[in-house]
Amino acid sequence: MALELPTLSSLCLTGKKILITGAGRGIGKQAALSYAAQGAELILLGKTVQYLEETYDEIVAQGGLEPGIIPLDMQGATPKNYQDMAAMLIDQYGQLDGVLFNAGVLGNLCPFTQIEVDEFNEVMQVNLNSQFHMTQALLPVLQKAPSASLIFTTSSVGRTGRAYWGTYSISKFATEGMMQVLADEYKNSTIRVNCINPGATQTDMRAKAFPAEKSANVTPAIEIMPYYIYLMADASKTVNGQSIDCQSK
Repeated sequence: MALELPTLSSLCLTGKKILITGAGRGIGKQAALSYAAQGAELILLGKTVQYLEETYDEIVAQGGLEPGIIPLDMQGATPKNYQDMAAMLIDQYGQLDGVLFNAGVLGNLCPFTQIEVDEFNEVMQVNLNSQFHMTQALLPVLQKAPSASLIFTTSSVGRTGRAYWGTYSISKFATEGMMQVLADEYKNSTIRVNCINPGATQTDMRAKAFPAEKSANVTPAIEIMPYYIYLMADASKTVNGQSIDCQSK
């Protein structure tokens, strides 16, 4: 689905408390910087403290609110870890107005018959299982907000399967399905649930998938941020159960 966006100046996130996974690098980092610039208070989640601290420093340097940091490896985290995190968020923040599930892993691009079981499970753990467990834990925290947005990250290969992208593609098909189930269950509530497809964007994952591609020919993450900001802003209150494309390519 393509969107006609309002002007960025009309999209205010002041007062909103937003959690971002994978906030240390790439799209997650840029989303954190962009949300902070629109007035949001952020909780940065990722597995590498150094990267999270770098994002923290840039937010503070640009005049944003001091963010929180949650170092967590989604590969090894358990449902209890997420339940404890939810309790901490209620205690310290009172509510969540938004969650951006940005963290993900690519896995190896290979023929279906060569997908290794361990790698399949590792990709599913980060791209799907962790998001399932975290969402279950965070829904009560999102319900405390007057209007909350839950955003999953999808891909074109999560809608149309592509040869050699097996594990990643399957994880994104499942992500789309989880979003649709949640969107339908919560359609009469204060929580809206959508997917966002960033498209070809300058990230480490993109470089790994397309090593021969020139970075200069790929869209910088900052250029797709209006979509990310819109889906977190109150202007998108009526958008639910949609899979949004940031780019036509």
